[in-house]
Amino acid sequence: MLENLMDQFGEGAVLMMAGALVGLVFGIAAQHARFCLRAATVEVSEGHFGPRLSIWLIAFCAAVFCVQAAIAAGFLDVSEARQLAATGSMSGAVIGGLMFGAGMILARGCASRLLVLSATGNLRAIVTGLVLTLVAQASLRGVLAPIREDLAQLWLIEGGAARSLLAHLGLTSRAASGIAAFGLLGALAFSAGCRTGLSRMVAAICVGGAVALGWLLTFAIAQTSFEVVAISSITFTGPSTDTLMGLVNSTQMPLGFGVGLVPGVFAGAGLMALAAGEAKVERFGPETPMERYLIGACLMGFGSMLAGGCAVGAGMSGGAIFAVTAWVAVFCMWVGAVITHRLTQNLRVPTPA
Repeated sequence: MLENLMDQFGEGAVLMMAGALVGLVFGIAAQHARFCLRAATVEVSEGHFGPRLSIWLIAFCAAVFCVQAAIAAGFLDVSEARQLAATGSMSGAVIGGLMFGAGMILARGCASRLLVLSATGNLRAIVTGLVLTLVAQASLRGVLAPIREDLAQLWLIEGGAARSLLAHLGLTSRAASGIAAFGLLGALAFSAGCRTGLSRMVAAICVGGAVALGWLLTFAIAQTSFEVVAISSITFTGPSTDTLMGLVNSTQMPLGFGVGLVPGVFAGAGLMALAAGEAKVERFGPETPMERYLIGACLMGFGSMLAGGCAVGAGMSGGAIFAVTAWVAVFCMWVGAVITHRLTQNLRVPTPA
């Protein structure tokens, strides 16, 4: 089937369709589950382990289980994925992760959450997301690129086994999938204890499943294509940058997985918001100062490019294949977010009566 599709439409178009499908599933599930790393870190920083944390844990464990089970069954090979095969930056993962974590607290959402909220009519998310994307582009190829490269060069790690957490731990994919399965059951039990609705728990599983679907589809296309196709899964900063630059710089946008992913997520989240009656216009106001969001967007834009991905790109997609830098990055995102939330809460000045 893939061969026929690629013969008829070409590899780029098929990759775009795969991205759109994965994005649609992710957008629908993320909107319904209220999937958000920032919300989970806020609960932890306040000492309240509640439903937002449980949703993130379900999604993360589901992603790890599905991806590692697919590898163990022989359906997937991620050894050539950029997060494992290429040279990585541990300094980038640490510094970029801390910056991203701080930024998502200030902007009240990570890159994926901002895209999902944009589809529901949240104008704050649209403006913040655009600034994030522009800063990410400047960090990748523009004026901020030299700074990013200097920071990334501080501590490098070779690709291959040195960058695989499973290799360091001496674990197989079968063992990793088994551990993730127990983690998923524990997360579901925890979520049930928080009285999270069943549909939201299922949606959280679908968020993790979408990550696995991305890896599986791009791998299948890479195996079928005569051209070199990079296998990848869900990430938002890079694809959002490519999509925006393609729209403003060219009359013909290069087709690929990321080009389909971003509109797919937007469409899925928008459809779910409309179906649930949750779509509404939200603007900046006295309680939501624009400068806080813009600072957060700048930190996330630069931080995600330095860390090698956003909360989903590094934390979920990279984490599911056990890339060392991805696990370090998502850990630092948690640390940066918790510290920033506590600082902002302590510095908050009470409003006069």
